[in-house]
Amino acid sequence: MSKELDAVALSVRSLSMDAIQKANSGHPGLPLGTAELAAVLYGKILKHNPSNPSWKDRDRFVLSAGHGSMFLYSILHLSGYNVSLDDVRNFRQIGSRCPGHPEFGYTDGVETTTGPLGQGVSTAVGMAIAESMLAARFNTADASIVNHYTYALVGEGCLMEGVASEASSLAGHLKLGKLIVFYDENRICIDGPTDMTLTEDIGARYAAYGWQVLSGDMYDYAGIEALVAKAKADGRPSLVMLKSVIGKGAASVAGSAKAHGAPIGAEGIAAAKKDLGLDPAKDFQIAPLALDFFAARRKELAAAEADWNSLFDSWSKKNPELRSQWDAAFAPGGVDPALLAKAELPSFAQGDSQATRNSSGTALNAFAKVLPNLVGGSADLQGPNVVGIKDAKAYSPANPSGRYLHFGVREFAMAAITNGIQVHGGFRAFCATFLVFADYLRPALRLSALMKLPAVYVLTHDSIYLGEDGPTHQPVETLASLRIIPNVRVLRPADAEETVEAWKMALERHDGPSCLALSRQNLAVFAKDDPDWKHTIKCGAYIARKGGDKPDVTILATGSEVTLALEAASKVTGKTVRVVSVVSKELFEAQDAVIQKAIVPEGSRVISCEAGVASGWERWTCCGKDNFSINRFGESGPAGKVAEHLGFTATALAKLIEG
Repeated sequence: MSKELDAVALSVRSLSMDAIQKANSGHPGLPLGTAELAAVLYGKILKHNPSNPSWKDRDRFVLSAGHGSMFLYSILHLSGYNVSLDDVRNFRQIGSRCPGHPEFGYTDGVETTTGPLGQGVSTAVGMAIAESMLAARFNTADASIVNHYTYALVGEGCLMEGVASEASSLAGHLKLGKLIVFYDENRICIDGPTDMTLTEDIGARYAAYGWQVLSGDMYDYAGIEALVAKAKADGRPSLVMLKSVIGKGAASVAGSAKAHGAPIGAEGIAAAKKDLGLDPAKDFQIAPLALDFFAARRKELAAAEADWNSLFDSWSKKNPELRSQWDAAFAPGGVDPALLAKAELPSFAQGDSQATRNSSGTALNAFAKVLPNLVGGSADLQGPNVVGIKDAKAYSPANPSGRYLHFGVREFAMAAITNGIQVHGGFRAFCATFLVFADYLRPALRLSALMKLPAVYVLTHDSIYLGEDGPTHQPVETLASLRIIPNVRVLRPADAEETVEAWKMALERHDGPSCLALSRQNLAVFAKDDPDWKHTIKCGAYIARKGGDKPDVTILATGSEVTLALEAASKVTGKTVRVVSVVSKELFEAQDAVIQKAIVPEGSRVISCEAGVASGWERWTCCGKDNFSINRFGESGPAGKVAEHLGFTATALAKLIEG
């Protein structure tokens, strides 16, 4: 068998060197240095089927060190995934299935987008959580239809990033025994030897997290298989530290930082090919023995899935109710529309007053009651975020069927783990923190948007009105900063009724994340002049107060400021004033002109009203003074006094309208 695996490893090195050289861009060090791991992982260890990359009980593999993407593309091509040799030849070119870093949705066999270091392994933690949750929910005494592992490959860069530490700490606490992480221990980074910046005992660190730590040789096939077997026998997540040589096989760069981030060069590749027994005059060479090996291996893997399909069919017949729940769990986006429609949504009377974070909690529970696969949690803020699910148990090693996740104070890892749960499939995932701490999780939110994952971000304490905690907690710039991330939808409801609809809009979305920005202070339910507002709100905005067919002034307000705008409008004499509730600015701006003009009529003076920076509202207003905003940090004090101190009052807005 070692001859076949040697042929696979040789082919991985050949394809990787040539693809990177042809692109004149890439990172050859990792694929050359870990080619043996690719061979044994895809040839012997992984439970997968190249003919069906979406097999639900497949093992997941995450290349957390995504810069080494030719590791993955080479082995996906060799093992039979829909990655052609032409795709490999066009590495890093537009239209190729082999983009510069692995991108979810571009390439069969790529389980998640990786590139930003540390996020891949953190997402893998979420995948492992999802596997254990599904197993607890659907496995029966005579049929384990969910029984797979999550593997990841990390380098020193991943382990330096703080998000990996956050996620690894939680993984150890949760005893995720089906998470196995290989560490490419080459001790080289872009700038040189890692001991310039990293001298800690990584094994001891992971042992302290509660992981099993194993050590071995990257070039010992049998040894790697034995280490994986040992990892599987332990109830803890495992870090498998494999000593390696970056750029192995290319003497001109092997063992040095030169292998990390640039092509090897024509002379270096020619010498490497000669040393490896390849023809220096030929490109993209594949050992015939490697192709023969995977041709046979694919039959074995297809048979393994066929056996699982038989087991699944038998399980389905014996457990029709569980099968129905399974199908609902794997509906697009993790939400079955038929179940969503059954939710008994709360109703509110005009004048009812409560914080939208509380309204959100009520809505969440209404939807959670009909969507058992709606899971999530907060960063140690269950109470303040109001995201507790009634009668739901917390997810833990003792209770993997739990649906509420205590993430601890780990906002970045929380969001990356949420991505992992969502991308794994079988769930609709949410996470929660204060709006201002979106800055801590932003890189993972960006990947939610990039991967078109419909994760829900519950972000409370959304303005200066949180009061005494002061400017560090008052997110004056955060709404604007979230709105500029492509494919992120920010929903800022203005009262309890809007909050219910915002949750529904978030759950109905399948192609990207939604952020619910929610108030700490109470807001009264107000009368809405648009009789069909529950439909119109899906356009991102609707008319709260009509102010006539041709109002002199139209106020575009969001969240708690809709109430302020309504109060200001009532103070104005001599002018007709329309108040528009903009629950989602970016969604409204995506509508066609006919819809926009029906809500914001031409010729009406437009004033924006939001307790944050004016950035982004300029496209609607004719001059800066018509952006009623807060373009500075806040102050510590009672909410009303802070607003008065900053000049952000209904009286001040009324004067602006009259001016």
